[in-house]
Amino acid sequence: MVHFGDLKPKKGKIHIEKDRCKGCAFCVEYCPKDVLELSEEFNIKGYHPPIVKNEDDCLYCQLCETICPEFAIFVTLKEEEEEGEKGESRP
Repeated sequence: MVHFGDLKPKKGKIHIEKDRCKGCAFCVEYCPKDVLELSEEFNIKGYHPPIVKNEDDCLYCQLCETICPEFAIFVTLKEEEEEGEKGESRP
Protein backbone atom coordinates (compact mmCIF):
# COMPACT_ATOMS: atom_id res chain seq x y z
CA MET A 1 0.00 0.00 0.00
CA VAL A 2 1.29 3.43 -0.94
CA HIS A 3 0.98 6.22 1.60
CA PHE A 4 1.25 9.78 0.33
CA GLY A 5 0.60 11.57 3.62
CA ASP A 6 4.24 12.51 4.18
CA LEU A 7 4.71 14.34 0.89
CA LYS A 8 5.10 18.09 0.99
CA PRO A 9 4.12 20.28 -1.95
CA LYS A 10 7.04 21.94 -3.69
CA LYS A 11 7.31 25.68 -3.35
CA GLY A 12 9.21 27.91 -5.72
CA LYS A 13 11.16 31.12 -5.43
CA ILE A 14 10.77 33.28 -8.52
CA HIS A 15 13.68 35.28 -9.91
CA ILE A 16 13.02 37.96 -12.53
CA GLU A 17 15.63 39.63 -14.74
CA LYS A 18 13.66 42.86 -15.18
CA ASP A 19 15.84 44.39 -17.87
CA ARG A 20 15.58 41.29 -20.08
CA CYS A 21 11.78 41.36 -20.07
CA LYS A 22 9.89 42.66 -23.10
CA GLY A 23 6.52 42.81 -21.35
CA CYS A 24 4.75 40.05 -23.31
CA ALA A 25 2.94 38.92 -20.11
CA PHE A 26 3.01 35.22 -21.05
CA CYS A 27 4.24 34.40 -17.55
CA VAL A 28 1.39 36.36 -15.99
CA GLU A 29 -1.27 34.92 -18.28
CA TYR A 30 -0.27 31.25 -17.99
CA CYS A 31 0.63 31.01 -14.31
CA PRO A 32 -1.84 28.45 -12.89
CA LYS A 33 -1.88 30.13 -9.46
CA ASP A 34 -1.79 33.81 -10.53
CA VAL A 35 1.46 34.42 -8.68
CA LEU A 36 2.66 37.14 -11.07
CA GLU A 37 1.33 40.47 -12.29
CA LEU A 38 2.73 43.20 -14.49
CA SER A 39 4.35 46.03 -12.59
CA GLU A 40 3.63 49.67 -13.21
CA GLU A 41 7.35 50.43 -13.40
CA PHE A 42 9.29 50.47 -16.65
CA ASN A 43 12.48 48.52 -17.27
CA ILE A 44 15.45 49.79 -19.25
CA LYS A 45 13.74 48.79 -22.53
CA GLY A 46 10.55 50.67 -21.66
CA TYR A 47 8.41 47.62 -20.90
CA HIS A 48 6.47 46.63 -17.78
CA PRO A 49 8.17 43.55 -16.30
CA PRO A 50 6.29 41.14 -14.04
CA ILE A 51 6.42 41.27 -10.27
CA VAL A 52 5.65 38.57 -7.75
CA LYS A 53 2.40 39.32 -5.96
CA ASN A 54 2.15 36.14 -3.84
CA GLU A 55 5.20 33.90 -3.89
CA ASP A 56 3.74 31.55 -1.29
CA ASP A 57 1.30 30.27 -3.93
CA CYS A 58 4.07 29.25 -6.36
CA LEU A 59 3.91 25.49 -7.03
CA TYR A 60 7.31 25.26 -8.73
CA CYS A 61 5.68 24.17 -11.99
CA GLN A 62 8.22 26.29 -13.91
CA LEU A 63 5.68 27.17 -16.58
CA CYS A 64 6.66 30.86 -16.43
CA GLU A 65 10.29 29.89 -16.95
CA THR A 66 9.45 27.59 -19.85
CA ILE A 67 7.17 30.02 -21.68
CA CYS A 68 9.32 33.16 -21.41
CA PRO A 69 10.76 33.94 -24.86
CA GLU A 70 13.43 36.22 -23.37
CA PHE A 71 14.62 33.88 -20.57
CA ALA A 72 13.89 36.70 -18.13
CA ILE A 73 12.40 34.54 -15.37
CA PHE A 74 13.47 31.39 -13.55
CA VAL A 75 12.33 29.46 -10.52
CA THR A 76 14.30 27.65 -7.83
CA LEU A 77 13.10 25.35 -5.09
CA LYS A 78 12.37 27.36 -1.97
CA GLU A 79 13.21 24.52 0.44
CA GLU A 80 16.73 24.09 -0.88
CA GLU A 81 17.51 27.78 -0.64
CA GLU A 82 16.26 28.02 2.93
CA GLU A 83 18.20 24.94 4.04
CA GLY A 84 21.34 26.13 2.31
CA GLU A 85 21.85 22.88 0.41
CA LYS A 86 24.23 22.82 -2.52
CA GLY A 87 23.41 21.25 -5.84
CA GLU A 88 20.79 21.52 -8.49
CA SER A 89 17.38 22.92 -7.69
CA ARG A 90 15.51 20.73 -10.15
CA PRO A 91 14.31 17.19 -9.60
